[in-house]
Amino acid sequence: MEKKFDIIKAPIITEKSQLISANDRKYVFKVDVNANKVEIKQAVEKIFKVKVEKINVINVKPKSKRVGKYSGMTNKYKKAIITLALNNKIEL
Repeated sequence: MEKKFDIIKAPIITEKSQLISANDRKYVFKVDVNANKVEIKQAVEKIFKVKVEKINVINVKPKSKRVGKYSGMTNKYKKAIITLALNNKIEL
């Protein structure tokens, strides 16, 4: 991965992700499928100017969906839960 904006795709804004970010120093992002923890850490630190303490990565499998007679699969993606060091914050 060369560009930091190619690694971090988008923040995941759900009820569960908002709950953990309010209680802890954790933020959830959708990241590139081929990115590893080191690349994700470097990208988050450069983009948001914060210190990353820990990263958990989850591979989300595609699900079957159907619309009328057409069936298919959703896209697979990788989800990263970023834990920041003390006194660091990301404004989303």
